[in-house]
Amino acid sequence: MKTIKKVHAAAAALALLLTLNACANAASGDSANPSPTEIGLRDISEGVQPDPKAVSLLPQEYKDKGELTVAADLHYPPTVFLASDNQTPVGLNPDITRLIAKKLGVKVKFVDTKFDTIIPGLDGGRFDFTVSTMAKTDERLKVVDMIDYFKAGSSIGVNAGNPQNLTNETLCGKNVAVTQGSTGQLLRLPALNEKTCTSQGKPAINAVTLPNIQEALVQLHAKRIDAILYDTTALAWAQTQQPGSFQMLTPPLNVGGTGITAVALKKGSPLTPAMQAAIQSILGTPEYKEALKTWGLEFGAIDDAKLN
Repeated sequence: MKTIKKVHAAAAALALLLTLNACANAASGDSANPSPTEIGLRDISEGVQPDPKAVSLLPQEYKDKGELTVAADLHYPPTVFLASDNQTPVGLNPDITRLIAKKLGVKVKFVDTKFDTIIPGLDGGRFDFTVSTMAKTDERLKVVDMIDYFKAGSSIGVNAGNPQNLTNETLCGKNVAVTQGSTGQLLRLPALNEKTCTSQGKPAINAVTLPNIQEALVQLHAKRIDAILYDTTALAWAQTQQPGSFQMLTPPLNVGGTGITAVALKKGSPLTPAMQAAIQSILGTPEYKEALKTWGLEFGAIDDAKLN
């Protein structure tokens, strides 16, 4: 309860505010103009048929079980979060997950999991796979198989009006939040630090590691940090949903990787060939395009489900 009050008072905590918006839309009865959250409650995979190639590659043990377990940190709008019922996962990643399951002819079970524990969970066999906007890194590829499905990236968020007149190149010596276990923490902030600060003899960016984006937005609003480095998808969504709460600097960062994100499975998983076939059969379909459009992410479409 204390956490909810703290976030609500700051008026910038992303997941809670989106939930409140969804509740308000539902209460208004505006069925002619449903919100993306309401649209997301519709199962985008309804009517999608199994892909024969993907099904043929699916090991018998998974066919017999009839269900795959997917790890998801359900707090990252618009790629994944809980709908107003506080039970149903919605967003781009749940849409993709449900399409994968349909292509494989199985059901799917979502397990809410902190992002930085997902890979250990995959490696330990607690989950079959994850669709969590996870970027490929050399360290991750040592322990998991990764199959491309979307192109994202990272950007910088600052307080509304950008009172410090910050840019991507003027963060040296500033306190910049990253979320624990994220690509921003592990790859992109170090790359930005090297490119714009330490290599030029300037003070290093001070990385402030926080557990989630909600806490980061609270800290930003309270001016305890100067900026946030986070997924472009989520920052763009939050800026649209809550104009005036903060703003995203443009252009997106061009450091620390290509922005390609991937489905992840345990390294050498017997499920990997079937998963790759299922994802490839999704890319370019009307359902894939609809999912991207629903969440304002059309820019992230790809057409090749590359493995590793």
